[in-house]
Amino acid sequence: MCAPPTMTEPRLHHIHCPDPHGGHRMAYWDWSATASAQPSHLVVCVHGLTRQGRDFDTLAAALSAHARVVSVDVVGRGQSDWLKDPAGYQIPAYAADLLVLLNHLRPQTVDWIGTSMGGLIGMAVCGTAGLPLPVPVRKLVLNDVGPAIQWQAVQRIGSYVGQTGYFPSVQAAAEALRAISTGFGPHTPEQWLALSRHMVKPQGDGVTLHYDPAIGQAFKSITPEAAAQGDAALWQLYDQIRADTLVFRGAESDLLSPDTALAMTQRGPRARVKTFPGVGHAPTLVAPDQVQAVKHFLFA
Repeated sequence: MCAPPTMTEPRLHHIHCPDPHGGHRMAYWDWSATASAQPSHLVVCVHGLTRQGRDFDTLAAALSAHARVVSVDVVGRGQSDWLKDPAGYQIPAYAADLLVLLNHLRPQTVDWIGTSMGGLIGMAVCGTAGLPLPVPVRKLVLNDVGPAIQWQAVQRIGSYVGQTGYFPSVQAAAEALRAISTGFGPHTPEQWLALSRHMVKPQGDGVTLHYDPAIGQAFKSITPEAAAQGDAALWQLYDQIRADTLVFRGAESDLLSPDTALAMTQRGPRARVKTFPGVGHAPTLVAPDQVQAVKHFLFA
């Protein structure tokens, strides 16, 4: 039987997630090949701190011939609601929202692809005992993130998170984003514009970045001591992961160190590590070799 044709555009859906203030909507982009397709194999893609689900367009289109692919806009980003209380912008709350989604979709097989923050959410989902998952995560891709985060990367990200700005055009916004995203590696102008287009929303005669500036409040309050405590907690989660795990690392990453990547191969799920030269934090999963590495890991 021939595989159904892949979509060129995903469908946008929302799901209600509870919180102490009446709940909020989380958006997700569904790459099912047809409106009626409900394949039992689900691939969930979760983005980084200030990004949104359309970052995965290239990858999702490539994977959608093999499984149902959904990419989320984590609350506070993209088409999802902003929280009434910014204190809710935390990994455990994000993980709870993803559990709501997984239990709504009820797949028989689940794989997870998480870039940076999305990988941390994945570790929380996969490594926390007793969560009401419909089925355990089968395969986990941690894209340039691990249980120990380099302090210099925290400082770098803290220098810009929350500054949503104003730009006279999408192109101007793309150029500004590129200046703070050199670690993403080389991209053609067309690739970079595609990555940037969904990062903005209209404001006046121009555009602004499409996330709640308040997501930076908790991030900027992190101290070196708190970061060390957080690393210890993340290692505990990592050691409980049972999913087959692949770690992507940008060779020039300032967030995931070679020592941490090595340790991840020696404990917990004993992940495999694939390093991409000429890339820092984080691979965008747009380049053909990155896409192919994901496809091979999930479906070979």
